[in-house]
Amino acid sequence: MTDDNERTTCAALAGLLRAITLLALWGFALTCISALVLALTLRSLSTTAALSFGAVVILGALERYFAFRLRFDEAMFDGLARNTVASLDALDHALSSLGLREPPPAHHTTRPLDDRVQGTRQLMQRHAIVVACQSAVFLLALMTQDMS
Repeated sequence: MTDDNERTTCAALAGLLRAITLLALWGFALTCISALVLALTLRSLSTTAALSFGAVVILGALERYFAFRLRFDEAMFDGLARNTVASLDALDHALSSLGLREPPPAHHTTRPLDDRVQGTRQLMQRHAIVVACQSAVFLLALMTQDMS
């Protein structure tokens, strides 16, 4: 990575990933609140509310996975932007050494930065969809809660 535009792209994406951690915090909070509500008031909840709070917790496991992956991508793009990761080939080699990626074939072409950025953007979208679903189901749980 010698192009200043590529480094700038990596820096901008790392900044965006840092900003989106607020969304991850929201999803984590919904998960914790739902688990706490279930643990403390399960017997007094309506069936719909109990199932809804349970669904928020289950979606929370998926949300945590996406949040972890996005945090990892943030570190990688930050490393590329700051030049602590020398190149995309070096990154692929390191990921292969850690068992996080299959070793590349003998004569492979390096996956372009644009493909990596697109993959991370898709991951961010999936994460946002999961958190939106968590929020909607949490709202459903609150609306079906018996207030008497």
